[in-house]
Amino acid sequence: MNRIAELLPAANIALDLDVPTKPRLFEAAGRLFAADGALDAQTIAGSLAAREKLGSTGLGQGIAIPHGRIRGLAEARGAFARLKTAIPFDAPDGKPVSQVFVLLVPEKATDLHLQLLSELAQMFSERTFRDRLAAAGSATELAALFQDWAPT
Repeated sequence: MNRIAELLPAANIALDLDVPTKPRLFEAAGRLFAADGALDAQTIAGSLAAREKLGSTGLGQGIAIPHGRIRGLAEARGAFARLKTAIPFDAPDGKPVSQVFVLLVPEKATDLHLQLLSELAQMFSERTFRDRLAAAGSATELAALFQDWAPT
């Protein structure tokens, strides 16, 4: 299993998430992570928004990887959302985003943070992988796609 699959439980996968803007996406991501009671939704949304102010986390091809550092977080955590309707994200190619991987890392994370972002960029650079994510019918199926992914 790859590192991304290890930090992405099926419970952190949202299909057809209906959000009109980046701020609403960040709020929804905060609620998703906070569902188990371990993290605060507003803290997460604020961290994601603060990072986004530094520059868009949109990669292009309809993909974004918003990420943030969270004080008190013991290990990296991930969530994936497939949006019901693509939203503007200031991506380099100008295309709206419909697939979002949210990455949270501990406040002091260094190399691991960069390694995870690199692995995510590799995953999403593969058109076949993106297409399979777009076609998946359930959170379980999406989780399996992340688990089965291996670098080419």
